[in-house]
Amino acid sequence: MASIDAITLAAEMIRRPSVTPVDAGALDVLQEALEGLGFTCHRLTFEEPGTDPVDNLYARRGDSGRNFCFAGHTDVVPPGDTADWSVDPFDAALKDGNLVGRGACDMKGAIACFVAATDRFLAEANHDVSISLLITGDEEGPAVNGTRKVLEWLAERDERIDACLVGEPTNPTRLGEMIKVGRRGSLNARITVNGTQGHAAYPHLTDNPINRLVGLLDTIIKTELDGGSEHFQPSTLAVTTVDVGNAATNVIPAKASAGLNIRFNDCHTGASLSAWLEGLCHEAGGEVDLDISVSGESFLRQPDEFAVVIADAAEAVLGERPEYSTTGGTSDARFIKDYCPVAEFGLVGQTMHKVDERVAVDDLTRLTDVYHAVLKRYFNP
Repeated sequence: MASIDAITLAAEMIRRPSVTPVDAGALDVLQEALEGLGFTCHRLTFEEPGTDPVDNLYARRGDSGRNFCFAGHTDVVPPGDTADWSVDPFDAALKDGNLVGRGACDMKGAIACFVAATDRFLAEANHDVSISLLITGDEEGPAVNGTRKVLEWLAERDERIDACLVGEPTNPTRLGEMIKVGRRGSLNARITVNGTQGHAAYPHLTDNPINRLVGLLDTIIKTELDGGSEHFQPSTLAVTTVDVGNAATNVIPAKASAGLNIRFNDCHTGASLSAWLEGLCHEAGGEVDLDISVSGESFLRQPDEFAVVIADAAEAVLGERPEYSTTGGTSDARFIKDYCPVAEFGLVGQTMHKVDERVAVDDLTRLTDVYHAVLKRYFNP
């Protein structure tokens, strides 16, 4: 007899303020629920030099046949100014048919649905199955000590995941719209133009770095990276910050810098975009420093048998067949896709990272039904 309620479990996790990289007991809540279902839980803490340690959880029940994995994260972004919230962001309040709190839709709600659906499925199963959960505390942060490290740990143990459903909030406006089968890549760049400081009344005696930075940014902004591809929307570029740090009105500064982010499709790679930016910085003349980091390349898994299983389940429960999509930001699916078939399906993402983040209680119930249907279809094709 199933006993885990997704709404109650989600609320318990929301009440743990697990802002990256702090766990605050969120994984303890999850581990207790999973151990009650017979899962063996491994708490895995990883720490790269220069980074904060991060706690992760890998839990598995059963060791025969194919290993079906649910993946997600319990870490959340900061709530911002709590005075702007209508409720305490970590109180998990029920309001107007919604569960309100930081992490409600991104993505403690989906994790609770993982567990509730698994509980129901195990109560019905007439044969042994292998189900696992890979839950990190480092998805909203650098993503250095999280999912990628757990996958490496599994590989060292010769433990295989055969298919993985990531519970990111994939639906734009209503449950059942969209399954993510790929993601764009993400590149961050910091451009620093070095010049010569001097008096603002004598600009001819200086080398104003702001002028060259503005010209460089103008060229970058006006460039159309591409028009999209068969499976991806056009790549986007956003200048995220411009920094001079000059409090004086009569001084031309010695340096000026800017940050930008590129979300790129399969028309590019991190290397090709890096080369493009390096060329522009060289053409700008003078001394220009460029620092680039690529947090993930674009990827696409053509809708395969596993994605069809999820689509069939969602359609059966919700009465709508989700479209296959690659829109949005990045997710930890970019690491998982190197190990097994992976697709993403979760809650409605309209309020993720916003004030009064919330999820409809009915959606938690219906998403649990979808995940339950996925398990039934996967293990009983």
